[in-house]
Amino acid sequence: MKKKITLGILAHVDSGKTTLSEAMLYCSGSIQRLGRVDHKNSFLDTFALERSRGITIFSKQAVFPFGNTEFYLLDTPGHVDFSAETERALRVLDYAVLVISGTDGVQSHTQTLWKLLKKYNVPCFIFVNKMDLDGADKDEVLKQLKQKLSDNCVDFESPDTEQFYENAALCSDELLNEYYDSGKLSTESISREIKRRKIFPCMFGSALKLDGVEQFMNCLDRYAEQPEYPEEFGAKVYKISEDSKGARLTFIKVTGGALNVREVLKSEKNVDGEKVGQIRIYSGDKFTQTDRAEAGTVCAVTGIYFARPGDGLGIEKSATQPFLEPVLTYRLELPDGIDAHTAMQKMKMLENEDPTLNVVLSERGEILVQLMGEIQLEVLQSIIQERFGFEVNFGKGNIIYKETIKNTVEGVGHFEPLRHYAEVHLILKPLKSGSGLVFKSDCREDSLDKNWQRLILTHLYEKTHVGVLTGSPVTDMEISLVSGRAHAKHTEGGDFRQATYRAVRQGLMTAESVLLEPVYDFTLELPNECVGRAMTDIQRMSGTINPPEQQGDTVILTGTAPASEMRGYTRELNGYSKGRGRLSCSLKGYEPCHNADEIIAEFGYNPEADTDNPCDSVFCSHGAGHNVKWDKVRGYMHLPSALESTAKAEEVTYSAVETHTLDRYKNEKDIFALDKELVRIFEQTYGSASKSKQSAVKRHFKAENIPQKSKAYKKPPKLDGTEYVLVDGYNVIFSWENLKKLSEGSIDTARNALINILCNFQGYRKCELILVFDAYRVPGNREIEKVNGITIVYTKEAETADMYIEKASYKLAKNNKVRVVTSDGMEQLIILGNGALRVPSSAFYDEVKQAEEEIRKIISES
Repeated sequence: MKKKITLGILAHVDSGKTTLSEAMLYCSGSIQRLGRVDHKNSFLDTFALERSRGITIFSKQAVFPFGNTEFYLLDTPGHVDFSAETERALRVLDYAVLVISGTDGVQSHTQTLWKLLKKYNVPCFIFVNKMDLDGADKDEVLKQLKQKLSDNCVDFESPDTEQFYENAALCSDELLNEYYDSGKLSTESISREIKRRKIFPCMFGSALKLDGVEQFMNCLDRYAEQPEYPEEFGAKVYKISEDSKGARLTFIKVTGGALNVREVLKSEKNVDGEKVGQIRIYSGDKFTQTDRAEAGTVCAVTGIYFARPGDGLGIEKSATQPFLEPVLTYRLELPDGIDAHTAMQKMKMLENEDPTLNVVLSERGEILVQLMGEIQLEVLQSIIQERFGFEVNFGKGNIIYKETIKNTVEGVGHFEPLRHYAEVHLILKPLKSGSGLVFKSDCREDSLDKNWQRLILTHLYEKTHVGVLTGSPVTDMEISLVSGRAHAKHTEGGDFRQATYRAVRQGLMTAESVLLEPVYDFTLELPNECVGRAMTDIQRMSGTINPPEQQGDTVILTGTAPASEMRGYTRELNGYSKGRGRLSCSLKGYEPCHNADEIIAEFGYNPEADTDNPCDSVFCSHGAGHNVKWDKVRGYMHLPSALESTAKAEEVTYSAVETHTLDRYKNEKDIFALDKELVRIFEQTYGSASKSKQSAVKRHFKAENIPQKSKAYKKPPKLDGTEYVLVDGYNVIFSWENLKKLSEGSIDTARNALINILCNFQGYRKCELILVFDAYRVPGNREIEKVNGITIVYTKEAETADMYIEKASYKLAKNNKVRVVTSDGMEQLIILGNGALRVPSSAFYDEVKQAEEEIRKIISES
């Protein structure tokens, strides 16, 4: 049985990508005539505009057998304006073929594609094309591949030679060990490392002249491995289009189980139970029908209308935020006789096929679309004319800005009109550039039911949240649900939507916001005499320039510059270089805006006047709802601040949290009311306690009745204020013999035993006990929790227990009596300097045992 491999062809525009696809189909015998892009008769460029322009606009599929493999070939667009189409196809690839021009080498968009392959973890074969042209230098291109892409790019033109084995063995430890042991490398081992992206095979040739193409296909057949697929159905949607008769086609790759005709597609979005009408296997613009698609099959299905590109079906999850996004937004100018409502319906159909269009209807009734560049704009005009029968124009494109925050804040949203109720608390935390938006829940189920938590997360996901500087979409932040409250009678689903949206906005209003702009990576090739002018222009654009590279009479400048400044620069370059300059740009990402104040002033956005995104909350008073401004919400909110609670815990202000100390009990009668609870806790830790027959004897609690177990133990001196006991957890565990033995089997068991012991001690001694454990090797922030009245602190990354105790004792000893339990000599000296009392671990052991005896006596007499 043949392997099924989904293979994608990727390249910078004009590298010969479609020509290579054509050559592979011809060499496999799938087509009888070799078409050419420049002759406008290539097999895969089926769209009229593709043939007229000589570029690939939409990803195309072809199926061909070769050797022991059945290849599903996806030819993707090479122009940067259509890179979103390329990115969508990457999710379904088993392997990629990256085509490099032998004369141009590694270009800016090539490096963008390389980043995408890394992001989606796609193994890659490299074919260096156009090696028949003057100026193509194999050694120079291989050097570039190693420098700009990966040092693990290896020449595969002479496999099974000693030199090949040596070069390949350097790519991974496994290959190196195998080469040392046997003097060669097996095909299976090389295939494994290619799949793990540890080695990238490189071959050279000319697709137009079929030079090296068949050898390259043999390499693919030999080293590509079919993935292992699960038995349960799964599929990924990567493309939506229409056939010549207007039927909607949903292109998928089956990644598990199988798909049958008339089967209901498994998806949460398939609320109407849509069934598969036909399963089509496309090759170019022709297709064959089948009743069943097994795992590994790339096909189109009809009868499905709910799905969009990026959706996961069955066991597959939907795609995350794409890496490549449009940076320009255009206003659609409609002809007479076409109203905005009609045009909006048509544009939404196109958005279903390409979600990056982000079609919206503005407050002024204008239709806005987001595009990558002017070439995509022209293509969109042609599509609208061809499919919908009317011509459109576009206004001047505007840059798409974004916003993020600098500091961590808490957002509070409350929605309580009469007979409604919901309150939501969110933590908004900045993330590194390119992270997008991350939503999660850190809320306990005993605080808010899991169903309400899921609903809040759904509301976070469903909306495009906008910032407060310009009303642009927010990005690069983590939004965590930390607490919330519902009403058993009055809360409805829509209440949490309102509270959630308002919490986000209130948090953004309190945060320090940052305006972000798109930034391009550019490559500028121009004559020597134009370098000074170009460098001056880039500096004027607030760009950065890397050291120039000299290649003969041509200088290559690379760097970054704001997209807003690079717009239209190609025309300017052609003017002063007399047509000899060449500029290529690719999106690097979003960075802080170089002229933020100017852009904010141009937008003139007032966040408090944005009724679609309210910042304020609604509270109920005297039987009616009333609006509370965003900056006054904290004075009205019903739940405590989660962020302030964390900050207080960081400062060791634990007294606000309810504990099981005996402070609430004023006399013996009140204390004895706790007997049942004491029995339960004590016997859970130490086993059952025998009861004295003289239970009617009156119990006394005078100090002289407490048995003195050790002469070494002395009562601590009486001081004013609350008594705090800080315990160095691991120090105590390794100082007490019984816990030390437990730790030899499991440190977790020893830690839990110490926690149980100290819970009893704390309840009896009426103290605030803080137990500190080292967690300095564990990445993350400090964690603080309450267990039966004691506070347990797990230190943050790079913080030891003694560092935390030193800071805590310094703060607490000013107004309270503080004792620190440790056997660390240096720590004891520091504690004494802070004004706290030190207690050796051994003496504390006696004190704890003494408390246990007194508890046991109380229980036995009750």
